[in-house]
Amino acid sequence: MLIIGSDFHPRFQQIAYLDTASGASGGRRLNHPEEAAQYYRSLCGRGVCVGLEARGNFRWFQRLLAELGHEMLLGDPGAIHAASPRKQKTDKRDARHLLKLLVEDRFPAVWQPPAENEQMRQLLLHRCRLVRLRTRVMNQLDAMAKN
Repeated sequence: MLIIGSDFHPRFQQIAYLDTASGASGGRRLNHPEEAAQYYRSLCGRGVCVGLEARGNFRWFQRLLAELGHEMLLGDPGAIHAASPRKQKTDKRDARHLLKLLVEDRFPAVWQPPAENEQMRQLLLHRCRLVRLRTRVMNQLDAMAKN
């Protein structure tokens, strides 16, 4: 199994990885979305677990990993930083820290909805916005009629 700790940024991600079968480890920087998609597609057919902090715009990455059949764990940022012995932050150090938490089974994962329900959730949110808009317009028209 390949375990990957990912420090995720809008334009790139710094990863640290450990192959439990061979013991190989390392790190690298992946630019979004082309290089990252190519790297994770090359890992198809292997057991892959990716851990990252629950910050930022990572929905495209979540869809990519679900499509490829890789496991993704989102971590609580407060608990992750509280477990860090050093307060100095660098991308490489953060990725290694996430990997260490994953390997030691201390990763503070947060619940996330299943990827297959994403489209239904988006439709419900859109409907909710439309209902709010309709209510706002109806209230404005009612106020104008009463004046």
